Amino acid sequence: MMKDFEIKIFAPEHIPEAAEIERLCFSEPWSENALMYMCSENPFAVAIVDKDNGRLAAYGGVQYVLDEGNIVNIATHPDYRRRGLATVVMHELEARLRERGVETVFLEVRQSNVPARTLYEKEGYAPSRVIKNYYRFPAEDAVEMFKKLN
Repeated sequence: MMKDFEIKIFAPEHIPEAAEIERLCFSEPWSENALMYMCSENPFAVAIVDKDNGRLAAYGGVQYVLDEGNIVNIATHPDYRRRGLATVVMHELEARLRERGVETVFLEVRQSNVPARTLYEKEGYAPSRVIKNYYRFPAEDAVEMFKKLN
């Protein structure tokens, strides 16, 4: 599967495609300015690019402080779903957090997003709390999840 894709550091050239993926995937998409934020060392992000056509297939970003990290975004273009790319993104982000001494990683997910929650649970994340009215458009609670990396 990954022979068809290349893992790269998320960079400014990925932003236009990422912004389109945001619009396709989320009711409250990140702006290009917000995506630019992921092009720094902290947070940092990875991109998965289709080797055949150079298209951005998936990406994700994290930020961290001391020994705690937070996955701030993971998205997969609808044309590339169900190929395990989100899992690869998560593994890459977790590996980079481990390199930086991060011990625990958190993320937030819409309560109704069962596919994402199922993926996160399969990858060892456990729910820690519900955050009331975390999301807008539509208003919805988030489930905060966490995973110990070491």
